Amino acid sequence: MKFRHFIVVVFLCALPIHSQVQLAHIFSDNMVLQRNVKIPIWGWAKSNEKITVSFHSQVKTTQADTSGKWMVYLDSESAGGPFELEVKASNTLLLKNIVLGEVWLCSGQSNMEWTVGQSDHAADEIAHANYPLIRHIKINKEINSIPNSDIKSTTWQVCSPETVSDFSGVAYYYAKQLQDKLHVPIGLINASWGGTNIETWISREGFEGDDEFKKMIATMPKTDFKSLLELKLKSSQQRIETIEKAPFTTVNIPNYKNLYFDDSKWPEMQEPQLWEEQVLGNFDGIVWLRKKVVLTKAQINSGVTLEIPAIDDNDITYVNGVKVGETMGWDIKRVYAIPASQLLVGENSIAVRVDDYGGGGGMYGKASGLKLVCGQDSIALNGLWKFKVEFIKDGLNENEFPSLCYNAMIHPLLPFAFQGVLWYQGETNASRAFQYRKSFPLLITNWRQLWKRDFPFYYVQLATFTTYGNSNEGCAWAELREAQSRALQLANTGMVVTTDIGNPASIHPINKQEVGKRLSAIALNSIYGTQMVCNGPSFKSVDFKDNQAMVSFDSIGTGLITFHREESVYGFEIAGENQVFYKAKAFLNSDKVVVYSEDVKNPKAVRYAWIGDASSCNLFNKEGFPAVPFRSDDWKTSTTLMKYEISTQKK
Repeated sequence: MKFRHFIVVVFLCALPIHSQVQLAHIFSDNMVLQRNVKIPIWGWAKSNEKITVSFHSQVKTTQADTSGKWMVYLDSESAGGPFELEVKASNTLLLKNIVLGEVWLCSGQSNMEWTVGQSDHAADEIAHANYPLIRHIKINKEINSIPNSDIKSTTWQVCSPETVSDFSGVAYYYAKQLQDKLHVPIGLINASWGGTNIETWISREGFEGDDEFKKMIATMPKTDFKSLLELKLKSSQQRIETIEKAPFTTVNIPNYKNLYFDDSKWPEMQEPQLWEEQVLGNFDGIVWLRKKVVLTKAQINSGVTLEIPAIDDNDITYVNGVKVGETMGWDIKRVYAIPASQLLVGENSIAVRVDDYGGGGGMYGKASGLKLVCGQDSIALNGLWKFKVEFIKDGLNENEFPSLCYNAMIHPLLPFAFQGVLWYQGETNASRAFQYRKSFPLLITNWRQLWKRDFPFYYVQLATFTTYGNSNEGCAWAELREAQSRALQLANTGMVVTTDIGNPASIHPINKQEVGKRLSAIALNSIYGTQMVCNGPSFKSVDFKDNQAMVSFDSIGTGLITFHREESVYGFEIAGENQVFYKAKAFLNSDKVVVYSEDVKNPKAVRYAWIGDASSCNLFNKEGFPAVPFRSDDWKTSTTLMKYEISTQKK
């Protein structure tokens, strides 16, 4: 989820003045061009200069406009190659080893960015990656407040054991399946960035045309990167001063760790919980967290250990003013032993200095995981902690304003021809899951409008992961999955369910092979003429009768089964009028599932896999695709009121 960097470079939107003809950086040796469509080729040259483009048996001429921009459209070509592309003006450019086939734009956050080298069975996969007709280009990470004319210089890579390690894992395993079935070149444009929210990938014009977001985007300054950075720093300090009800100061920082430091006027936050979901909001920098705890002599003598489920990103932790541990890593559990000589009978202080350099920040994880372990007993530390900001990061991150990644990583690709989009994102938007019902379809529609075609858009639903919440407490992870499912209402879309192949302990499941295979099944069935079952059972209807729920499904393939053919179906819950859910018993009845609970005599709602860690859910069709998580009710969700705000507008 991380993979984040701060960028303070100012990008110029205006087209540069060129003395020689140039191609946009999406074009390079070894590239794949989309077959069976007109092929746009563009670049820059001297004002009004004549340009000649030669490819295969085609020759096209054009003239650069007054700014130097030029473009030609090559006629449609069948799959094949290799060919050369020559661009001639006052100078000549020659690109080699170009093939025609199927091109896919692959985007999202870290689970799309996650490489073959980081994926399951990496050594074996890399050793056997002899697929010279699979090509991959990684778009460099950039952000800008206004659209860029071009991406940074990068090149297409031919798949081989020497190159494949850095390919997107999901994209590569998708391409591998397609190449095996279609026997044509496959091109992968990898424009992904770990930890990014969906709002950074949508264009300003997309927001302006949407009722949900047009008021928000109206507050976004139309300004250059430097001015936006200055505005952000000023507004961040003002917002922190409002939260802390005091002028921003660094005078007492050395004392923040001490036992008797007076933190009575500090504001409070819930821990463990990311501060993006609380009063601090979208903040990057250094924050001190303090908590007091009372210990007995017996507890001290039994041996005391501080456990923190995770801290995003790094921490230095003190007890009674003395350092007990330091960890760098946003997803690492902290376990710090505290010497008995350092503890006092009575009140003790815990001070944690958290350094967050982008995306999520602060303590997070299960509330029960934040504790002092004293021998066989433990003291819960979840709840309110005092906090104080030490430092505000002086750069912009990719999530602080809308459209930043779109402007620098997607807009410059227009109008490059491709077949469709693969998308894997949503983890960063989980806290705003209800609004994702609007933002996700908006992104799909926005990109289709920009490319002027309703191209296929296939995406991956959130994987199994241990997150806070359930049906009774509210579960943002489940609500985000629901928002993803609802996007299937848009034409020419497809979704992969991954509840069975995730890792409850990691937000980055490494089985990218199966994800790519399931994505390819959708494409092969939907656009490449291979008739096959390509998705799992999805909720159709429920009939409540005799204190039971009889659930019917679509997309059952050749029938419903349970994993390992267990007699019971796991993962169902049921509730009555009081909207309290109970774990339910369930079993298959032909192609339906019967659900019941002794605790619910008159059921009104049923849910399946409505939890972050859905790995125990075992309903599939016989073709091996897992059932889509669902709920039959429309009761209020926990993220209904969470809305996206621009950084400078947050109070």
